Amino acid sequence: MLGETLKPVLFVVAAVYIAIDELFSLISRPIAAWLARQNLLRRMRRWITSLSPYPALALFIVPLVILEPVKPVAAYLAATGHFVAGAVVFVGGELLKLVLVERLFQLNKHKLMSIAAFAWCYQRISALREWLEATAAFRATRRLIRRAQSALRELVDRWTTHDAHDRRVRERVRRETALGSRRR
Repeated sequence: MLGETLKPVLFVVAAVYIAIDELFSLISRPIAAWLARQNLLRRMRRWITSLSPYPALALFIVPLVILEPVKPVAAYLAATGHFVAGAVVFVGGELLKLVLVERLFQLNKHKLMSIAAFAWCYQRISALREWLEATAAFRATRRLIRRAQSALRELVDRWTTHDAHDRRVRERVRRETALGSRRR
């Protein structure tokens, strides 16, 4: 009976959790891809990929264990009147966690999946995620997130276009001012 009562609450918690991860992965995936292309991290990448499965699992778990508690800490900060600090802790911690976890998973996916318990958990979490993503509530949430993404992209495009225009104008004024002072 209690399990049936908790189902809607667990559904909402899981949906919010996955929606937050989806939203942040829009930012973290390009960062992780950029990091993957950096030559500076080549030695670290070689070391990470040289690990055997269980050390790779330990390395994968570290950012989760350290950075997952960021959400309740950020909520506490916001609830105690430190909203900006809570937002900064939440956004910074979530981005850092997703970038690290995404990158470590991509580098060692085959090794991690060779561990039976990890593969079992991964399959269960993937099945739960697929079930959740198939629900009408989640699809509606995803549509809202996509609209927000589109609005954010449009806003960024406007800012960058505006800033680029401003930079060009400032540069032209600076050149003209420099030319004018040379003529005198």
